[in-house]
Amino acid sequence: MSSPVNIRQLQTSAPGFDAEFQRVLHWSAEEDHAIEERVKAILADVKARGDAAVLEYTARFDALEAASVAALELSRDELKAAFEAITPAQRSALEAAAARVRAYHERQLEACGRSWSYRDADGTLLGQKVTPLDRVGVYVPGGKAAYPSSVLMNVVPAQVAGVGEIVMVVPTPRGEKNPLVLAAAYVAGVHRAYTLGGAQAVAALAYGTATVPRVDKITGPGNAYVASAKKHVFGQVGIDMIAGPSEILVLADGSTPADWVAMDLFSQAEHDELAQSILLCPDAGYIAEVKAAIERLLPGMPRQGIIRASLEGRGALIRTRSMEEACEISNRIAPEHLEVSSRDPHRWEPLLRHAGAIFLGAYTSESLGDYCAGPNHVLPTSGTARFSSPLGVYDFQKRSSLIEVSEAGAQVLGTIAAELAYGEGLQAHAQAAEFRLSANNTKGGAR
Repeated sequence: MSSPVNIRQLQTSAPGFDAEFQRVLHWSAEEDHAIEERVKAILADVKARGDAAVLEYTARFDALEAASVAALELSRDELKAAFEAITPAQRSALEAAAARVRAYHERQLEACGRSWSYRDADGTLLGQKVTPLDRVGVYVPGGKAAYPSSVLMNVVPAQVAGVGEIVMVVPTPRGEKNPLVLAAAYVAGVHRAYTLGGAQAVAALAYGTATVPRVDKITGPGNAYVASAKKHVFGQVGIDMIAGPSEILVLADGSTPADWVAMDLFSQAEHDELAQSILLCPDAGYIAEVKAAIERLLPGMPRQGIIRASLEGRGALIRTRSMEEACEISNRIAPEHLEVSSRDPHRWEPLLRHAGAIFLGAYTSESLGDYCAGPNHVLPTSGTARFSSPLGVYDFQKRSSLIEVSEAGAQVLGTIAAELAYGEGLQAHAQAAEFRLSANNTKGGAR
């Protein structure tokens, strides 16, 4: 018989709740200086020696020997062969998930990813030109954690945005390739793929080598070395985000079967020991039911050791005074995944301001969002949903302002600009505007 799960049980009405609550939320993102130093050395080496350094680190860290980096490139035919070799059920699931992800991001493109312009009454044109990035790199885990869903979530929105070339890197320790990852790359439409991983893969994408093309932005999850490398190359290239441990917060009114909620808490806890699973509910009896379900269901989970460590280390079952208070606390947490497990989730949704993704209703498990609902599963963590958004089409585009000032418009705007420029002590700015004023322009217009 397994020992009880020592998950924290808190009450918002109890003295000292705030201090205990902060201990639950605390996660140290302090850098491991040994990792930082190793990563900086790898980045510098790849920048200086290119392919040769990439090959050395791939042999050292992935036990994968190759005569050249070109030999580590996966052809489109190899990706297609992987797709054809998986089971019909897997092929169908990949294609269905990709179609839903594509449909969602096409809607996103229509909503926010188009160029626009308008003219003032005087004929001045103002607008925004939206253009896709030329080339992006997608990092896909391929060691202990191999996620074909991450291929879809990173590649499909880049495709929808119109990115010219999508380059995928995926580690294959000892040469072991995950067929579902390769099949997902085929379905999603990756243009080039290399069996490279770690900080050396990030460096190759950021700086370019004789074989690996330099990209404009790098997206996708990875281990501590990958996260550190992305942080250090930011500025040289764009990145999506620096992600922390996975999180789920469930707001429950007691109407959902307790087993369902317990399993939803498990769904994030099984990622790793630092993942966070929290339940907020005003019903003490229901919290007891969920706790009993955790005890009953945990022994049947293949990753029960990881789940237990996560729940005991960073999990919590919190009794609130009301659902309104639960929503307030949710906004303080700003979770990655937020489930509103309620009879009437739309009653509470307007109160929720900060979350990476909001899952409404008892039937909307977070796992559906991870794989096939349609919205992106690359989400802000560690409270950054207060100011960050999910990965989307907009991450693979850039915006340029369009300004075309008419002669009439220059008379109005030139006077305003000159006044402000003189106030800032920038005479050339002011005179550049004044030269275009009719009173100063004896030729009556541009030549």
